[in-house]
Amino acid sequence: MAEAFDHGGGVRSVRVPIPDNPLGHTLVYVVDTDRGPVLVDTGWDDPTAWDALAAGLTACGTSVGEVAGVVVTHHHPDHHGLSGQVRQASGAWVAMHAADAAIVRRARETRPGRWYAYMAAKLTAAGAPEEHVAPLRAARGGRTLPGLSPALPDREIVPGELLDLPGRRLRAIWTPGHTPGHVCLHLEEEHPAHLPGRGRLFSGDHLLPEITPHIGLYEDPDDATVTDPLGDYLDSLERVGRLTPAEVLPAHQHVFADASGRVRELLAHHEERLTGLLALLREPLTPWQLAERMEWNRPWSQIPYGSRNIAVSEAEAHLRRLVKLGRAEPVTGSEPVAYVAV
Repeated sequence: MAEAFDHGGGVRSVRVPIPDNPLGHTLVYVVDTDRGPVLVDTGWDDPTAWDALAAGLTACGTSVGEVAGVVVTHHHPDHHGLSGQVRQASGAWVAMHAADAAIVRRARETRPGRWYAYMAAKLTAAGAPEEHVAPLRAARGGRTLPGLSPALPDREIVPGELLDLPGRRLRAIWTPGHTPGHVCLHLEEEHPAHLPGRGRLFSGDHLLPEITPHIGLYEDPDDATVTDPLGDYLDSLERVGRLTPAEVLPAHQHVFADASGRVRELLAHHEERLTGLLALLREPLTPWQLAERMEWNRPWSQIPYGSRNIAVSEAEAHLRRLVKLGRAEPVTGSEPVAYVAV
């Protein structure tokens, strides 16, 4: 049975399942326009997800073939995965921020073996033990990774501009952090139930009601730029909080109000976490050692292999923020590099 919900004012949502993922599903939004329905995200590239999307669109009174366009909040496969299939079925355009479009192009052009070698080198530099890195060193180009052949977008989302959606006012808000090109979309129209606030916000993964999005390093095998994803995210949170939308329509979990209150909670959470990491960094720790000691949703011994890589990336993002703030520094001569509070 299709899971579709009418949010009023020509906006509906479809629950599209994510295979083998605790998040469960992506909320794909269907926005009516004068040229036909436009989707905000599409869901994971999986036959079950495709069937759910198609059935959900039928339940919304339309079909995949009638979709006029796809607005992608960010390049991750649970958001962008089905965009190419939707475009193939309907001729729809696909729009994405330039920073994430660059990641899509790079993913398509980089051989899997290059990714495995890059990941092995990164994890070694972070202090990962050899038994963790060894499977990556042994991987060959014949193996594939999810999201390595995503659809190339054919339109660019320009921050601050209204999207070309006849009959609607949907403005792009650039919110880097979760990815370099993540965008939220501000529907600048009165809330259909006249809730107080300024319109509605499609928040992607940037602002979720009960969980915090992963903030890790922006991975690029060919770019040595030292980025600050957590700093980007915190700045983006404050930008979204100032919008004061009446309602937030996130890509996961459920719709909620009081965006400003949720922003305050997330800012406080990250400040508390940074303070907690400084206590851990009273002794020098590599990023891997820091990740082992950080608080996660389960003990480190129970965290699966792939999730440990994500955890280390998140630890590194927090370390970069602390270094940029002058609250931690690398230990001179340490190999792999360890960090200590100052």
